Amino acid sequence: MRKLIGPFTPDAGLLFARIAGAALLLWVHGLPKLLHWQEELAHIDDPLGMGRGLTLACALFAEIVCPLLVAVGLFTRLATLPVLFLLLVSMLLVHPEWSIAEGQFGWLLLIVFGTIALSGAGRYSIDSTLTPAR
Repeated sequence: MRKLIGPFTPDAGLLFARIAGAALLLWVHGLPKLLHWQEELAHIDDPLGMGRGLTLACALFAEIVCPLLVAVGLFTRLATLPVLFLLLVSMLLVHPEWSIAEGQFGWLLLIVFGTIALSGAGRYSIDSTLTPAR
């Protein structure tokens, strides 16, 4: 079996997945919620009964703070958990009527962040500098 060298490695793929997934989540969901806080607060669903304010705060944490941590590869596996939870709640409780086609963005984000949760951040991350080499 030939060893992969150069930019074509699983670590480079994880870096790409981390940055692309985080950027999409931030751009499409996190930043619009942050920039339009009051409007979002007026119509956000509250499927877990925590109150709209706390629900929105949790969504902002999962859609802004966590993607930034994932992008740089800091506490990566831990940072994917709120994102995955938010996506599952959104897809299964908030929008259960959506077809696969209607919810494809959410399902694809679940795949990206689920893969990162299972695989870790890879070599090109802050996490890799904080843990001893295997």
